[in-house]
Amino acid sequence: MTETQQQSTKNHQAKIKVCGLTKLDQIQELISMNVDFLGFIFYEKSPRYVLNHLTVEEISEINHSEKVGVFVNENLDSIIEIAEKADLNLVQLHGDENEEFISDLRKKLNKKTEIIKVIRVGNQSSDELQETINSQPSTINYLLFDTDSKTYGGTGETFDWNIINEIETPIPYFLSGGISLENIENIELLNLKPFALDINSKFEIEPGNKDVEKIKEIIQTLKSPKGTT
Repeated sequence: MTETQQQSTKNHQAKIKVCGLTKLDQIQELISMNVDFLGFIFYEKSPRYVLNHLTVEEISEINHSEKVGVFVNENLDSIIEIAEKADLNLVQLHGDENEEFISDLRKKLNKKTEIIKVIRVGNQSSDELQETINSQPSTINYLLFDTDSKTYGGTGETFDWNIINEIETPIPYFLSGGISLENIENIELLNLKPFALDINSKFEIEPGNKDVEKIKEIIQTLKSPKGTT
């Protein structure tokens, strides 16, 4: 990332992505609160699998410019079909998708639909993490750092954010994995601030049922002088 990009990211208030949405009334509340990204999980093994609650037609009718579909090792044609039918603005690849897969997806996906590639952070060294970042194809628009788990996220566990101070990323990144009201202030310790925060399980009453009041609180915290501005 260039010096100019670093400076602009540093001065930029982190956007908010609320992931694992399943309820239309809550989605409308979040839209009224100006939440930046709405995340829908299209992974059948997830307790927040959106198609158990909403149809792709209902998702397509949600009036928001940053609807994110989360996929885990899904086949290419299914991603394309769902992205089109649900009118998704971004596709988040949360599995083990390789460069060839991402390249094929980019060719077949609507040109306006952006791609987020998730990098799961566990016990690897900063050099190993940097190598993974460097190996990502140039066709992706954002990275997302999440805590490594066998369930591909949604654990509420946080990885050691200090490792972010030891790596460089050529594109903006989302920070995910156990973000809460209790640890939000630690983002101030990051040299390169996240483009967006991806919140999920720490802001729920139960899987897929969001605690809207808690989400209001984190938005207010971010906007306050003590937030990540």
